[in-house]
Amino acid sequence: MSQRWATFDCYGTLIDWNAGIGSVLERFWGAEQAPKLLERYHELEPQVQAEEFRTYAEVLSLTLERLAREVGSGPPEGEAGALPRSLPEWPPFPEVGNALRELRNRGWYLAILSNSDRDLIAASQRRIGVPFDLAIVAEDVHSYKPAHGHWERFYELTTADRERHVHVAQSHFHDIVPANELGLTSVWINRLGEQGDPKPTREIPDLTPLPDVLDELVPA
Repeated sequence: MSQRWATFDCYGTLIDWNAGIGSVLERFWGAEQAPKLLERYHELEPQVQAEEFRTYAEVLSLTLERLAREVGSGPPEGEAGALPRSLPEWPPFPEVGNALRELRNRGWYLAILSNSDRDLIAASQRRIGVPFDLAIVAEDVHSYKPAHGHWERFYELTTADRERHVHVAQSHFHDIVPANELGLTSVWINRLGEQGDPKPTREIPDLTPLPDVLDELVPA
């Protein structure tokens, strides 16, 4: 029987990027404005990613700069790189470690497919504390999801059986839509109670039930 693979988006799925980005926005613009600015940040970042290939550190800094331009006041001098500097400290969601350890115990192979840089994902993997068999980042494929480059590289490197592979992610736009385009089994970690079409194969609110859900989708 071939290996069972679970691929994961990282930021928003495993790592609480809203807490990480939000804390930086709060530091610069205050607790009252931070939630609305965070929403706007998430609108601007995909636009920056779609323009041309930049490293994720550059994307983070440029998105913050554009947000500051809209607000009409910027981060203090020397703080343009505040987001990439803060990323290694962004926390994992509380249930992530246990869920990933249980998946490894059940024989699943784990990979990260992330819109990130090699050094940044390495820092986040250390925070997560559970080993992954593979990590593929935007820096490797010179494109950002929802483009298909991450998945193409994943199949190149692993020759994984598509019928025994499940993609797990929080972002409908970046991950569930392209997984559907590629005909993949997907689990939407819908932490924010969003609506989205196309529908994933399964939808759960966090990773707590994930080991049982994946075993149901791809029995050992």
